[in-house]
Amino acid sequence: MFRLSRSFLGRRPLSCGSARRFASDGGKGDDSKVRPEKVEANLQNPLSRTMKILGNDMKRVKNFILPKRESVESVDNYLERYRREEFQSHCDVLVIGGGGVGSSIAYWLKKRARNGLNVVVVEKDATYQEASTCLSVGGLRQQFSIVENIQMSLYGAEFMRNIKEHLGDDVEVNFTPYGYLMLASEQGAEQLQENSKLQNTLGAKNEILTAARLKERFPWMNTEGIALGCHGLEKEGWFDPWALLSGFKKRAIEYGAHYVEAEMVGFEFRKQPDILAEGINQGEYEGLDKAYIRMKDGEVRDIKFSIAIIAAGAQSGKIAKMARIGTGQGMLSVPFPVEPRKRYVYVYQCGSDGGPGINTPLTIDPTGTYFRRDGLGGNYLAGRSPGPEEEPSVDNLDVDYGYFDSHVWPQLANLVPCFENIKVKSAWAGFYEYNTFDENGIVGPHPYYNNLYIATGFSGHGIQQTPAVGRAISEMIIDGDFRTVDLTRFGFDRILVDQPLFEANIV
Repeated sequence: MFRLSRSFLGRRPLSCGSARRFASDGGKGDDSKVRPEKVEANLQNPLSRTMKILGNDMKRVKNFILPKRESVESVDNYLERYRREEFQSHCDVLVIGGGGVGSSIAYWLKKRARNGLNVVVVEKDATYQEASTCLSVGGLRQQFSIVENIQMSLYGAEFMRNIKEHLGDDVEVNFTPYGYLMLASEQGAEQLQENSKLQNTLGAKNEILTAARLKERFPWMNTEGIALGCHGLEKEGWFDPWALLSGFKKRAIEYGAHYVEAEMVGFEFRKQPDILAEGINQGEYEGLDKAYIRMKDGEVRDIKFSIAIIAAGAQSGKIAKMARIGTGQGMLSVPFPVEPRKRYVYVYQCGSDGGPGINTPLTIDPTGTYFRRDGLGGNYLAGRSPGPEEEPSVDNLDVDYGYFDSHVWPQLANLVPCFENIKVKSAWAGFYEYNTFDENGIVGPHPYYNNLYIATGFSGHGIQQTPAVGRAISEMIIDGDFRTVDLTRFGFDRILVDQPLFEANIV
């Protein structure tokens, strides 16, 4: 796609003012005829005269270059006018959602295609105050049961290790490599061992520990009811998700991506009579053509695109409905199974001697209750996903402190006796982009639209997979297929044919 740019304004050289000559009316240079008072008036200090001449010339330059305005324009108004002038009404790729996944997609597309693709990212909140990326605990693990999840997280670890080569020397994600510790009861011990064998085969490095070994390695732990533990030795830990998002976004913009702070409000459809689709009469197929977005000032504008990507996190289901997914005919009658689910993260302190030290892994007990250290001051983060009958309202991000007392604290105190007397210092809530179908990501093209891609539904483990997902979508668009990690099984087709791909290790 070609885009007109304003040409550089050529400037002709400006000559400096010439020195004055003091001569007689005849102009013959007879200094004897110059009146004494005139000579005194014109004999200024040479430096002052030079500065005056330069000042006049600078005014000419300013007036020549800058447009005349009747009043001084505020910085905010100027920036708003600049944004409006730079608005991309046409683009090759429209990324809907500028969080971790969306910004990773923009980064990979622009890194590979540079000026060959005009990429626009629509993000409704440039502050990211409610973005799932920034509200996560930033975990990175390979302890999954599905091959693709393990492979994506392995690449995530590699990306973190070489983060400065990818995103620049100024990006500090503060990766803390203390691993994960997944605990299992007798009921889950066999599954834990099978998962560990698969993970190590694919390149992860972890070890299975018996209850006795766990007690020896982690003396603060109560191992009653614990049969086995799987401890990640390399490539696992946690990092700063905000730093990763900022790095992706900054680099994408440096490569030429355009970010627009606006909210998606709908699509425009265009009839394409040459396309045949199941359940649609010949000549009645309608494809996606434009996106309508509401700017911060309330104005609704449209962007014509060649390809659109739904990467809107917890709001992806809402965007899908705008594209008639789940409300149309034929393949469009199949609902988009992604919705927001609220999760709490609690912060507490434990100053007791003999408690979990600074090298404690992120620990998950058989009930799914987890905790990890947070810094060097004896602070910890903890949480637990509620059961289906306990799901809280998603109308806001208010925290239910009672849930900690009734569901989280009892499990923490049972596993770590020195947590018996802890008190919550603070807490926050965030949204999972929860895939109600099988709790796994949906990655790839939509089977009905030939220009719509999906990258969402990761159900809590998306931030660690953002590098791999962004790369995968760029491969689909640029190369026409997955070239590194094959995510074909994560496509929307599995939902059409009702073949869920269940992940055993969801936290």
